Amino acid sequence: SSGINAEWPLRPGKTLMEPTMDPETLPVWNFDGSSTMQSLGQNSDIYIKPVACFKDPFRRGDNILVMCETLDHEGNVHPTNKRRSCFENMEKCKEVIPWFGIEQEYTMFDFTGRQPYGWPSNGYPGPQGPYYCGVGSDKVKGRKIVEAHYRACMYAGIMIAGSNAEVMPSQWEYQVGPCEGITMGDHLWVSRWILSRIAEEFNVVISYDPKPIPGDWNGAGCHTNISTLAMREEGGLEKIYEAIELMGKKHEEHIHDYDPSGGEDNKRRLTGLHETASFEKFNFGVAHRGASIRIPRQVAADGKGYFEDRRPSSNADPYVVTDRIVRTICLGE
Repeated sequence: SSGINAEWPLRPGKTLMEPTMDPETLPVWNFDGSSTMQSLGQNSDIYIKPVACFKDPFRRGDNILVMCETLDHEGNVHPTNKRRSCFENMEKCKEVIPWFGIEQEYTMFDFTGRQPYGWPSNGYPGPQGPYYCGVGSDKVKGRKIVEAHYRACMYAGIMIAGSNAEVMPSQWEYQVGPCEGITMGDHLWVSRWILSRIAEEFNVVISYDPKPIPGDWNGAGCHTNISTLAMREEGGLEKIYEAIELMGKKHEEHIHDYDPSGGEDNKRRLTGLHETASFEKFNFGVAHRGASIRIPRQVAADGKGYFEDRRPSSNADPYVVTDRIVRTICLGE
């Protein structure tokens, strides 16, 4: 069994006496929080409480990966534990059956973490254009990692839905969902851990920086697709517009929660260029990839479905993002 902390992708190992996939049957454990800057050395133990289990695609057999919440020495929610608030708010609005699908973009770097994987050692690759959904060794780098990650996620039980090469060379995307409520954060965090673990085998570093290369290169986002039961039913488009109106009134709060630096990371990405809207303004549109929120063309035609929030940064915490969304559109906060 393995514990995964949602702030840093830790993996301490632990042997169990019998196989299980039920987190309620697993013991509360602990780790040295002073080594992860989550506590002081004189009071270092941080509790980890199992909350979700996945099959281990590396050790296989009866082995499992375990998503855990972090608790302080008194058993209270640790400040780095963003899952608990998300879980509580998802419970408050579970009757609307919120579904999420997240498009996780990332960039591969060589083992130094400084040079994009496969880029020329001196200079840059050709301009963007032929790399998106590309094929061929002159256009695509790292496909073995992408394929291995996809298969590992499927084995683990992650709700992975697709993948594609992105606009910047060595940049990729995979999609997870639809997931209901708290499971969105659980599945995305574990999928990120699996990706970094696989990349390790290839001596490659995975970067979630929203603008890893400055200049005329696309950044990386974590586009979040949202719907409630009412939006998915006949006449749901009206409910979608109502939700978008609510989100527009809370634009600054969403920008603050859409990256781990209170919006500062995303400012380098949300410039109004490279398929983004400016972080300074809120807008939306049908099939508009330069908007804060996009309504897919098919959704507008069907009159129901979902909408896409294009603002979250690639390094966003999915618990914080989905929590902020339901607080805005479901709980009126």
